[in-house]
Amino acid sequence: MANGIKDRTFKSIGIIGAGAWGTALAQTSSRAGLDVLLWARSGNTADAINAKKTNPVYLPGIPLRDDIKASTDLKKTCHQDIIILVVPTQHVAEIMEQAAPFIAASIPILIASKGIEISTGRLLSHIVSGILPDNPVGVLTGPNFAGEVALDLPAASIIAMHEGQQDLAYRLCDVLSTPHFRLYASTDMIGAQIGGAVKNVIAIACGIAHGKQMGDNARAALQTRGIAEMVRLGQMMGADPETFLGLSGVGDLTLTCNAMQSRNFSLGAALGHGKRAADILAERSSVAEGYYTADAIVKLAANLNIDMPICQAVYETLHKEKAIDYVIRGLLERPLKGE
Repeated sequence: MANGIKDRTFKSIGIIGAGAWGTALAQTSSRAGLDVLLWARSGNTADAINAKKTNPVYLPGIPLRDDIKASTDLKKTCHQDIIILVVPTQHVAEIMEQAAPFIAASIPILIASKGIEISTGRLLSHIVSGILPDNPVGVLTGPNFAGEVALDLPAASIIAMHEGQQDLAYRLCDVLSTPHFRLYASTDMIGAQIGGAVKNVIAIACGIAHGKQMGDNARAALQTRGIAEMVRLGQMMGADPETFLGLSGVGDLTLTCNAMQSRNFSLGAALGHGKRAADILAERSSVAEGYYTADAIVKLAANLNIDMPICQAVYETLHKEKAIDYVIRGLLERPLKGE
């Protein structure tokens, strides 16, 4: 591999964000043999991880490995060989601005958050690269429920990096993979991020269909047409359509649209049962990224003149508080045309 990457030593990892997915990535990184430091915004969360080896708020009931350490010190967390970013999408810019002074230029940064910035329409890789232009930046994404990864059940994901950084991507896949957590390299950072963002919105739509007892046929149709929306947006932004047939596209969509473990699917199901979005979110400690991503995608689609009716319908339900039956009727009354 070029530039000595094959021989480069990665011994430690700093994970910024101690939510469910950040904690699960701490687990699997520890299994891979890395020294793990997990940054938590909350001192109570950090104390629980260090003293009781559990994350009672975001990953309750799952024992954490003894060698995982947590801290509220962002500087210390950034002084590691690899950085994984796992914070809510709308806070990525803020957190990275704070972290940037402490991250050396050679340190690879992997983005494990999923979404699009509402205010600018930027992908997360564009945000991070804009703040740290000299660092190699990649995306870690795929069909993973945090609890299952934390419990060491079999799972797979990808690490997407630009073509010029593929040696590093393969090296990171090798370093972070375990017998039950398999990582594959990709060159399509845009497609990986669009897949991870759009699937959360489609999952809300599928959850609504489940809550309204519309049947499996309706959910299958939503997923299939949702992939079409994903591909349209991705191609317009420069993604490879084949990416959406892989782990970060169909794989992630299938997982998220069919299980109550999915925060987005369960949000949709609650909406389908008649609850208001504001009330559902107020009851939760974790973030359903699709709620925010629906807003970002609708704005982006309008700017790019792309037709994304399912995402539009979810946006109108969440942010315009239109009646679900009215929104569904609008989808069903769309003109018939070739697929």
